[in-house]
Amino acid sequence: MSEILEQTTFLKDVISGLQAKSKRISSKYFYDQKGSEIFQQIMDMEEYYLPACEKSILENESENIAALLKSDSIQVLELGAGDGTKTSIILEKFMVAGKNIHYFPMDISADILKFNQKTLANQLPKLAVTPIVGDYHQTLKEFPKAEEPKLILFLGSNIGNFRPQEAIDFLKFVKECMDPGDHFLLASDLKKNPSQILRAYSDPGGLTKKFNMNLLERINTELDGDFNLKGFDHYATYNPLDGLAQSFLVSLKEQEVNINGKTFPFDRYEVIHTEISKKYGSDELKQLMETAGFKFKKIFYDTNNWYALALGEAI
Repeated sequence: MSEILEQTTFLKDVISGLQAKSKRISSKYFYDQKGSEIFQQIMDMEEYYLPACEKSILENESENIAALLKSDSIQVLELGAGDGTKTSIILEKFMVAGKNIHYFPMDISADILKFNQKTLANQLPKLAVTPIVGDYHQTLKEFPKAEEPKLILFLGSNIGNFRPQEAIDFLKFVKECMDPGDHFLLASDLKKNPSQILRAYSDPGGLTKKFNMNLLERINTELDGDFNLKGFDHYATYNPLDGLAQSFLVSLKEQEVNINGKTFPFDRYEVIHTEISKKYGSDELKQLMETAGFKFKKIFYDTNNWYALALGEAI
């Protein structure tokens, strides 16, 4: 039943996006099995520096983060937890620092949470883990109150997928689900050499192009589409003034595409907007958290200052 609902939502969103004046498809639909496999390859690319930067901060700064959390017993909630591989680093460091942790990974995918739980059971057998399946916009609201304070994790620079006002609204939502004294740890990619950022989203080897083009292939397979993949190309941009990296699929000719019985015309060089990744400055990150109502506490950086984890407290 859930697969049918997911496919219905996918179809509805694709039709709505392609009927819009400026065509768009959400980047959340990148991640079918093939898309996830391609993204794993992207994460291993030298050009895609983000995972290595985040991992280095977790390895080098987790004990310092733990020192800023007053309570010895903490509920750690992770939004969009994924497989738990990188999170195991901060959880282990917290436990070494003497923190009693109960970890609540939240993700829409039951399968990935099973993998998450198995991974952590092998690496940290003494860790209490309670997976929570569902959209974290709902499950976070429903999370029961407890005596232990919460630390909410939002890793992977996923805040970059929101436009600035959307990011503020999202952080306000998170804060509304917190109690005074709870903490929020937010990961973000930082502004840097524009050429370096652009290479991460348009690599010379073509993996990011393959990743974006797979979205059209997925529509063909799952939604009875007939995209001619040779009729489209991938194009990425980065604007250092506003910090927005964006990805597009470009129609190389005037053409029509049929999806589930509906026809969508494309002009030559018309684009489908597929992804946004906002890069922040340190001052912007601090302002973002304070605008959302958090007490800003500290930013932790990798050795190159390319990436950051920002800690805020609910007041």
